[in-house]
Amino acid sequence: MYLTHAFLIVKILSFFMASFLVAILLAPILIHFLYKYKAWKKKPKEKSIGGYDTPVFQKFHAKKEVSTPRMGGILIWGTVLVIAIIDFILVRILPHPLSEQVDFLSRSQTWLPLFTLIAASLLGLVDDIMTVRNSGNYVSGGLRFKWRLAIVSLIALVGAWWFHFKLGWSTLYIPFYGNLEIDGLYMVLFVLTMLATFSSGVVDGLDGLAAGVMIPIFTAFGIIAYSRGLYDLVTFIVIIVGVLFTYLWYNVPPAKFYMGETGILGLTAVLAVIAFLTNSVFFLPIIGIVLVIESLSVIIQLVSKKLRNGKKVFIAAPIHHHFEALGWSESQITMRFWLVSGVFSGIGLILYFLSKFLY
Repeated sequence: MYLTHAFLIVKILSFFMASFLVAILLAPILIHFLYKYKAWKKKPKEKSIGGYDTPVFQKFHAKKEVSTPRMGGILIWGTVLVIAIIDFILVRILPHPLSEQVDFLSRSQTWLPLFTLIAASLLGLVDDIMTVRNSGNYVSGGLRFKWRLAIVSLIALVGAWWFHFKLGWSTLYIPFYGNLEIDGLYMVLFVLTMLATFSSGVVDGLDGLAAGVMIPIFTAFGIIAYSRGLYDLVTFIVIIVGVLFTYLWYNVPPAKFYMGETGILGLTAVLAVIAFLTNSVFFLPIIGIVLVIESLSVIIQLVSKKLRNGKKVFIAAPIHHHFEALGWSESQITMRFWLVSGVFSGIGLILYFLSKFLY
């Protein structure tokens, strides 16, 4: 048993290092092309989602918006895809015992998250391309919100169908209670969860913020997956974590590029899939508390302006811009959000294992 787990840990950490190193090699190439083709916005965002002015954003980020390229998220899903392709090839050319050991692409654990990551990221890529070309009808360029919502919903429906009809999932783990049979409602909950994580994409708003917040979240779900024996899924997760470390290397202030929709859309969508694959979806709001707060701050601000004749709850939304307006430096906000994400990821893990131990 000890040797088995020792080998698994070596395998998992090897994929982590491979992801980090592949991304390190790809990053300079991507940065070169993003700057060569001036892949940044041609004018700063002037209106929020609700159509209101954005004075705080204009004050702190207008200059960087039109000089720092978007689409840095290509590094994330591109690296995952490269490693998946290499793994697919190695499995077919290596001798039998070794090929089984390196293979992490499995129908039950990694096909769906890989599909979701790539599909949502490609949607984001289209949006980013339209944004840098200053085309589209959205407030800051790019695909209209209703089209993004519709396509994310379609991806979610595909995922829900795969879970329920292909993998046979129909029960949900309720913390401190046990498994609850919900049958077809499983698909509804899956779609709603993915739409909720989609709304949390607003976290990508400061240098280093999104990647630093996501690393402990994915790590926490990797630990849960390992405890459940989902070793292929753990490998997939650590590949994402590895490339996020590389991305963060280039995204800390001053950022070489921004993640863009092609990065954050894929990450938030695949996070929902991983939460369901580990049957720990009710721990997602705790582990991902920063994502919840960011999303809620935007919703609360929009509702307040609509119902209270333009009156705001926050100086600016998402909430990281509120703290900027209060005088916090960008690095203070980013690092404190990292800390909060790490602490609540730990709290989520404690509650998960307590729940499993007691029930």
